[in-house]
Amino acid sequence: MSRRVSWQFALWVKCVVLVLCASLAGCTALASFPVSDHYDGERFFNVPQEPRNASSWKIWWYFLTTKRVATVPAAPIPIQRLDWQTWLALPDTQVHVVRLGHASLLLKLHGQRWLVDPVFSERVSPVSFIGPKRFHPVPVDVDNMPPLDGVLISHDHYDHLDAETVRRIHPKVKHFVTSLGVGTRLREFGVPAEKITELDWQKSHQIAGLTFTAQPAQHFSGRSLFDRNKTLWSSWVIQSKQGSDMRKIFFTADTGYFAGFKDIGKKHGPFDLTLIECGAWDAMWSGIHMTPEEGVQAHIDLQGRVMATVHNGTFDLALHHWRAPFDRSYAAAQKLGVNLATPMMGEVMTLGAPMPQSRWWEGLE
Repeated sequence: MSRRVSWQFALWVKCVVLVLCASLAGCTALASFPVSDHYDGERFFNVPQEPRNASSWKIWWYFLTTKRVATVPAAPIPIQRLDWQTWLALPDTQVHVVRLGHASLLLKLHGQRWLVDPVFSERVSPVSFIGPKRFHPVPVDVDNMPPLDGVLISHDHYDHLDAETVRRIHPKVKHFVTSLGVGTRLREFGVPAEKITELDWQKSHQIAGLTFTAQPAQHFSGRSLFDRNKTLWSSWVIQSKQGSDMRKIFFTADTGYFAGFKDIGKKHGPFDLTLIECGAWDAMWSGIHMTPEEGVQAHIDLQGRVMATVHNGTFDLALHHWRAPFDRSYAAAQKLGVNLATPMMGEVMTLGAPMPQSRWWEGLE
């Protein structure tokens, strides 16, 4: 068997295992919701248009037959370890944001302690022994994590909602805020129902000076072959107010570029910080993930002051070079005059203060 054939066969076996495991996972009976302009009584859908994607079979074949080149760094990428005492000592009079990897974020919102889409497992997969593996360790000590006020979950895909992580941390968490239907997943993972708030698009939840507002996104949901779009996916407006100091953050979560960003910017902007999805894009699925250039345009549409990217630098989820999200977003931001923060994983960003702007990824293989 040639090296190329054996490589393709090994990848085919991995894909078959993942598909079979995924078909068995996430088969919980999910709730129904009132019919709306993005829910037909059985499944959610995108508005104003469906994503511009190839068929699932074409995408699978594409993955099986296209060889990856430098999609994984040759060595673990550099990170900044963040100890909890340092984080707890950050001033409660400000808003602090820390990238923990991929789309996972640690927020200190005027003293309120929140996580966004926490994924601390070694792989993003329905099983622990196969699937995309971490490029770097989690920059915080998860086992010694202090009590948290809440966790925000954007949607139910494995790289945003990790069952092992939820089971591991939920005893220390007071509240979970998420999209419609995802509460069923959380309850399955052991989260008490009274801790969970589920929101439809354009709905808000206020708690302790914070307001979380679910917004549209162009994406999809599901954790198996049989539950596609049974739960909702959302982008999020996060507002934190203490006295006269009010800060706004926008988190795209996973989404393709769409006209809705301008509407969100007009209604909820300007934003002190936009956290823009930038990673795992491809022409095959251009409707559900943005290119770096589209991400920078989304930031402009949203009326953002500072932009930082998410959804990159941690897992191999597409076929582009692992550095491409950083190189291309930096170039696009320079061209359009966008203030781009470039923190390492574990590095603190404080709203209203100078942002990290080193090109830490340059020269890494």
